[in-house]
Amino acid sequence: MMQHGPRTVQNSMTSARDTVARSTRRHFLSSQAMGLGGVALAWLLKQDGALAETIRPELEQRAFNLEPRAPHHEPQAKAMISLWMQGGPSHLDMFDPKPKLQEYDGKPFPGEVKYDNAAQASSTVLGSPWKFRQHGECGMELSELVPHLGEIADDITLIRSMNTGVNNHGQSINAMNNGRILSGRPVMGAWLTYGLGAETDSLPAYMALIDPGQLPVMGVENWSNGWLPATYQGTVIRPQEPRILNLDPPPHLQGSAQQRSLELLEQLNRRHLEQRPGQTDLEARIATYQLAAKMQTAAAEALSISGESKTVQKMYGLEEPATREFGTRCLIARRLVERGVRFVQVFTANQLWDHHGSIRTGLPAACRKVDQPSAALVRDLKERGLLDSTIVHWGGEMGRLPVIQNNAGPAKVGRDHNTYGFSMWAAGGGFRRGHIHGATDEFGHRAVEDVVNHYDWHATVLHQFGLDAEKLTFRRNGREQNLLDGQPGKVIPGLLERA
Repeated sequence: MMQHGPRTVQNSMTSARDTVARSTRRHFLSSQAMGLGGVALAWLLKQDGALAETIRPELEQRAFNLEPRAPHHEPQAKAMISLWMQGGPSHLDMFDPKPKLQEYDGKPFPGEVKYDNAAQASSTVLGSPWKFRQHGECGMELSELVPHLGEIADDITLIRSMNTGVNNHGQSINAMNNGRILSGRPVMGAWLTYGLGAETDSLPAYMALIDPGQLPVMGVENWSNGWLPATYQGTVIRPQEPRILNLDPPPHLQGSAQQRSLELLEQLNRRHLEQRPGQTDLEARIATYQLAAKMQTAAAEALSISGESKTVQKMYGLEEPATREFGTRCLIARRLVERGVRFVQVFTANQLWDHHGSIRTGLPAACRKVDQPSAALVRDLKERGLLDSTIVHWGGEMGRLPVIQNNAGPAKVGRDHNTYGFSMWAAGGGFRRGHIHGATDEFGHRAVEDVVNHYDWHATVLHQFGLDAEKLTFRRNGREQNLLDGQPGKVIPGLLERA
């Protein structure tokens, strides 16, 4: 798939004859850009071994839009809600019980630790202050910090062997979102909408529901289209009313006046685009104007929870101050996928889970905010018959270390970053139910069994949407690029009901 159309031949025939007179045959051919001479040049360079791959001039200008597209194979999921826990939830205190931690609590760690912040590091083991017990028919062991998750244990796959191997927030966030530690690449939500388009033409295909506390680390990079056309960028939904600014037209533009204005704007934009073929940002802007008009009705309805029953609102925790805000966004996420939105990401605030210190108070507060709403989302989707076709993901970019950071007394201790072994969970969309996948070592430091790297996670999610990660490509800088970007990402059959 190519981004740019043929370039116009710049040289006149006079300048071409002048070039021939003073240059070699190859210099002449190179001056002809993407015309017949350019194709001949590519053939000559290929014969000389100077090209790594054949250059294929694009013969037809491609349009980038959100029209529905067929997947590579039969999909099991058609939508995804990612509950993004920015900062690094402590797997050791929530999802991954380790008797050795309790045995060595307060003692030196008997091995090597990969610290991120050496200045505050210690080698003293920190046993979890919270008790674990089994939940559901599957017997999944979970902490007392997440009792509501325990109620849906039989509906989730708990992955205890995640790994990105890059210990800073920004790089690991990038790895989990766009496949590499570098910024500027398309995130998974952009790839999904690029590959499949949208199931609705009245709402954005990809929506980011941000936290009122603060933008997550990396800010807009979290929902970036990168170098994919701008049509595939996530649309931000504000955390308070009005959730979309300027959604309603002013009184003097309502009705036919607005319609005539939009029709004129469409004509002018199309004329402008015809003179500038291949300008994907311009194409995206035109499409945005069209979508904005439809959203005046559709978005207002989708983002309003006033019609939801008291029972549903209570299930999401909307009656409690600690859970009301995150619960509202989880409920909105369900309403969006119910109306055909492809990918919704619900963010917690910047560093909410980054407990370098005071973990005994900070971690319970973070869990109270999200535990009930997250479980309610899975239960609600299941009751509505939507869970089979909707992936729910819960997780962040890292976990925490088994040793104390900030060893300044029990009330102040915390845990440093750990990207070598951490946990997250998924439900629906063909993921196994009541299943624990993989394991970390006996102290929870490193993933050692059935390791799931970030690129394996990406390949598996795309597979569930009917997409082959290697085949979902975009041509850029002369080569086909994809979400894996050359990494050995593989579908993990052990995560799935059927691979």
